[in-house]
Amino acid sequence: MPAIKYDVIIVGGGPAGLTAGLYSTRAGLNTLLLEKSTIGGQVSKTSLIENYPGFPEGIDGVTLIERMVEQAKKFGVEMAIEGAESLQIKDKEKIIKTKKQEYQTKAVIIATGSKFKELGVPGEIELLGKGVSYCAVCDGPLYRNRVVGVVGGGDSALSEAIYLSKLAQKVYLIHRRDQFRAARSIQDKVLATKNIEVMLNTIIKEIKGQQKIESITISDRNTNKDNELKLDGLFIYVGAIPNTDFLKGMVNLDEEGYITTNENLETNIPGIFAAGDVRKKTLRQISTSVGDGALAAIMAKRYLINQ
Repeated sequence: MPAIKYDVIIVGGGPAGLTAGLYSTRAGLNTLLLEKSTIGGQVSKTSLIENYPGFPEGIDGVTLIERMVEQAKKFGVEMAIEGAESLQIKDKEKIIKTKKQEYQTKAVIIATGSKFKELGVPGEIELLGKGVSYCAVCDGPLYRNRVVGVVGGGDSALSEAIYLSKLAQKVYLIHRRDQFRAARSIQDKVLATKNIEVMLNTIIKEIKGQQKIESITISDRNTNKDNELKLDGLFIYVGAIPNTDFLKGMVNLDEEGYITTNENLETNIPGIFAAGDVRKKTLRQISTSVGDGALAAIMAKRYLINQ
């Protein structure tokens, strides 16, 4: 079957990919967006988004993505639920293969995002969005004057515990090791925060609740004794995994697997750009992903003109 040609192919259907598609088609480029599973990515799993500009009352993730999709389609973005299996370079052409089809283009925007590492305990998936969260900035304000837990020992976990301490009545900081991996300065701030209680050498065995979190079962690694801890929310920060497996050996990745780019979102391969959570960056939010998507599309247009 011959390859289907497009001016630009976007891999990934989250906010970065949808915005890139919107800008690309408005720039007059024949654009295809490929998404392997669900359009919207992690955003579509978020029950309430209160920090995205333009929605002072907040908006749920599904509705926000539906509006983004509608707007992108209005300007002519073609969408296909197909995952990219491989990316190859032939002269200046880029060949993307899926299980169904082969596509050819001169410009590719990678916006495949990342997935949160899970604890892998009972109740985690069932209570996602019902007390279990992977984003304190997104969901923290929902827990004002409540009791929450934060799981993890790195910079992100401790930083978010500090952030949540300004909102919540009490924050339990739970880590399975006997010391944190976070920078000493962040650890000092945690220890100086009165409503953060540190629980080292502690693992979570189960997250309990019906319609929302009610408690977690924790175990002391020193004594092997289990206890029940009542919580209103649990924020999990045990890492993230960028969706870049199909790119290994192709574009430059950092030690964690994120795509490295310059300020114009260009990778080491001319004509291949990266946008959103999949690239190495300081802040991963819907708003930053949208900005990335817009810039990547404009830079792709400029690249094609220069060609």
